[in-house]
Amino acid sequence: MSRKEKAPGASSRGATLKESSHIHSQDRRSFLRGGTLLAGATVASAAGLTGARAQRLEIPPSGKEMGHIIEAEAYGMPSKFEAKVKRRRTDVLVNKQNWSDWSMTPLQSQLGIVTPNGLFFERHHAGVPDIDPDHHVLVIHGMVKQPLKFSMSDLMRYPSVSKFHFLECSGNGLTDWTKAASKTVQQSHGLLSCAQWTGVPLATLLDEAGVDPAAKWALFEGADGSTHARSIPMDKVLADTLLVWGQNGEMLRPEQGYPLRAFVPGWEGNVSVKWLRRVKIGDQPWHLRSETARYTDPMPEGKWRQFSFMMECKSVITRPSGGMKLQGPGSYEIEGFAWSGNGSIKAVDVTLDGGKNWREARLEEPALDKCLTRFRYTWNWDGGPAKIASRAVDSTGYVQPTVSDIAKARALVGFVQHHNGVFPWSIGQDGEVKNAIV
Repeated sequence: MSRKEKAPGASSRGATLKESSHIHSQDRRSFLRGGTLLAGATVASAAGLTGARAQRLEIPPSGKEMGHIIEAEAYGMPSKFEAKVKRRRTDVLVNKQNWSDWSMTPLQSQLGIVTPNGLFFERHHAGVPDIDPDHHVLVIHGMVKQPLKFSMSDLMRYPSVSKFHFLECSGNGLTDWTKAASKTVQQSHGLLSCAQWTGVPLATLLDEAGVDPAAKWALFEGADGSTHARSIPMDKVLADTLLVWGQNGEMLRPEQGYPLRAFVPGWEGNVSVKWLRRVKIGDQPWHLRSETARYTDPMPEGKWRQFSFMMECKSVITRPSGGMKLQGPGSYEIEGFAWSGNGSIKAVDVTLDGGKNWREARLEEPALDKCLTRFRYTWNWDGGPAKIASRAVDSTGYVQPTVSDIAKARALVGFVQHHNGVFPWSIGQDGEVKNAIV
């Protein structure tokens, strides 16, 4: 299957969506009516119920006493009642050391497209270095007219830009290709987050250095103990690659590359090298361990694809998802995220019957380039078994494939990355939601 070939069933998408529009609006009205009845049963309106039917709205204990004092010099923290919302390490792969590992974003609890900095997923190869920004240096050298050396204060004098983009590890979903290994969406898809990134376009600095016309690649190298490095084509470097120091309105956290990282929009997370110390310009890739023995894709007939940079169009339902339980028949909002490294999201379909029929979900603005997009679908669950999933379409017309579609073009053996297949959840008669990969 070509990388832009539509998945089976994509050609009939328009007809199935028309058939579902009436059902969709009915479900929405039913959901809203349910909320109105609930409100009317618990609280009397100012001009409405009186006498025996009226119920008194009690003043809560919090309204009868002073709250906590203002901590003007403290860093604000979430409520203690949200303590369970946190990053978690993998429950599937057992790692016996702490230096090269990852922690995952609780997507089931993320309310908008921006991931809070304290919940942004992590991936490290040699732990998290503690770097003093006053002593950090970035060097640009190689095939340039004049090598350049920058301190952080030098870099931050350049005109900066702020962009909203997702970041996804190429290993996101690698444990759930053909079997239900992960129990929650945090475990299956939690190597995904989204932020507003602030920094300077790398092209600005390279223009000052004067790149040799024969240069075709750039090397990004980090200052961590693994000296993690990746080769990046110059076309992408000049198009939209950033050198960032800011994330969601504050300086990068140490685990996100403080004080400086590369950010390559839409591409696999490992190329956005953290703790960036140098950019070397050359005429060919460096063929490092990280791009020969690692971060490559198995292909048919024993071959391997060396560079699979882009994170293709993808989506997942986050609510209801694994580990949750529906509380009886009725109206529910199916919610999730869609994203594409090749553009913006144009549509998301939802299935309630394991892919036999697809219905159009509502996209929530903004639908930005290379950014998470929220989608919703109002569902009137009848209490019977169901199998739900989502399927995204991006601005190039690419339709998110199934795992069986991907298997026609790639070999699903070993440590397989770049999983952008449709991901299903099953719902039992008791309302329990489980991973439905088979």
